[in-house]
Amino acid sequence: MSVAIRFSRQGKKKSPFYRIVAADKRKARDGRFIELLGTYHPVTKVLKLDSERYQKWIGVGAKPSGTLSAIIRRTARAAAAPAK
Repeated sequence: MSVAIRFSRQGKKKSPFYRIVAADKRKARDGRFIELLGTYHPVTKVLKLDSERYQKWIGVGAKPSGTLSAIIRRTARAAAAPAK
């Protein structure tokens, strides 16, 4: 079984938020998942991620989606930048 770390869309129409989940790659986007790793609110750009569990899944071979990895990279870069 190959595992993907990806978004699962939740919320109402025109007001989405996403769960970050580890799921079997063959399952539907909003279907059954193995573990909930965090949430992302695109309107407010708030990312909450359990980094220990995320790193554990990466360590065992799970592949993050392109969009998810870009958002995590952008958030990490913003946190590392000095506040002005």
